[in-house]
Amino acid sequence: MATNKTHRYFIIYKPYGVLSQFISNSSKQQSKKFLGSLFDFPENAMAIGRLDEKSEGLLLITTNGKTSASVNSQNVEKEYYAQVDGNISAEAVNKLIQGVQIGFDGKKYQTKPCKAFKLNETPDLPKRSKKIRDARHGPTSWVSITLNEGKFRQVRKMTSAVGFPTLRLVRVRVGGIELGKMQVGDVVEVDGFEVF
Repeated sequence: MATNKTHRYFIIYKPYGVLSQFISNSSKQQSKKFLGSLFDFPENAMAIGRLDEKSEGLLLITTNGKTSASVNSQNVEKEYYAQVDGNISAEAVNKLIQGVQIGFDGKKYQTKPCKAFKLNETPDLPKRSKKIRDARHGPTSWVSITLNEGKFRQVRKMTSAVGFPTLRLVRVRVGGIELGKMQVGDVVEVDGFEVF
């Protein structure tokens, strides 16, 4: 009879330009960077939820499929800081809160109501490896968006839908787990995830 192996849990700061997977599924991705380039994760490790290649921040990794399913459930909030093109208006933030129409899988999708507010100051985040753009192209601003759902590229599509495209996107919280003072590429092994 097989013994029950202890599962492992990791909190990481996924860098810009790294895919949220461990190996390439296609020859087109051979030149891409994967999570395995950050740390020697166990063989059956999986990312809980995804951050697209251009997004960065908090990503949870585990060998426990049940934990992955419960964190991916819509009971767990995910908070993002989005740096957007332009000085985001109160009206645009209100639209985000109420839900906006985005394209998803070739169909129109109405996002669920969420929490959103403009950040009065630039958040204290590590510099991104690739420069955003400089002030000559006009102002930028930051908004916090907290979702209970996670469609593909949802935050980017939402800010574009209200007229303020996302330039930089950082996930700062999953449930009760926060990015805090982690630096880009940090990997911290923990005993489990206190998300609820």
